[in-house]
Amino acid sequence: MARAEAAPVVTVRRCHTGELTDAELAEVRGLMEVAFEGDFDAHDWAHALGGMHVTVRNQRGLVAHGAVVQRRLLVAGRALSCGYVEAVAVHPEHRRAGLGSAVMASLEELAPAYDLLALSASDEGVALYEARGWLRWRGPTSAISPDGLVRTEDDDDSVYVLPGAVVLDLDAPVACDWRDGDVW
Repeated sequence: MARAEAAPVVTVRRCHTGELTDAELAEVRGLMEVAFEGDFDAHDWAHALGGMHVTVRNQRGLVAHGAVVQRRLLVAGRALSCGYVEAVAVHPEHRRAGLGSAVMASLEELAPAYDLLALSASDEGVALYEARGWLRWRGPTSAISPDGLVRTEDDDDSVYVLPGAVVLDLDAPVACDWRDGDVW
């Protein structure tokens, strides 16, 4: 009789950027390179720092990550405190095993600290977020730049939110605070 293979031991940890060692930060950065196939630049990395991180490890090492950083969104003239989800990734060899859901579940526990959670979804991530109850923002997107409000048409249809206690009109215009690199 064939012996059943033991399920891998998985450890989920949530901590602030300041609690990660230099080695752990390098490991997360390396995971981003592998998971995003080299399409994760210095701006993307900077966007993921300064907030809360979720790391998922198995016996072989780091296999998944996600972060929430604080941002401001302007919706219908109202500034909202936003927990913005960044750098969600699962190592390619470990995808479709529930690790992305484990990362998101831990990040979503932070929702009460914000008016809403938001993220910009890749095509690959949409199914995960929608399955977890995230809603696509249907209104036009913009960024509040040093030169004023700038439309970000390329980001329309990629912004997803997990509403909190604040009632949201998902058809209203939404604007994010400015940052270098991808603003959303």
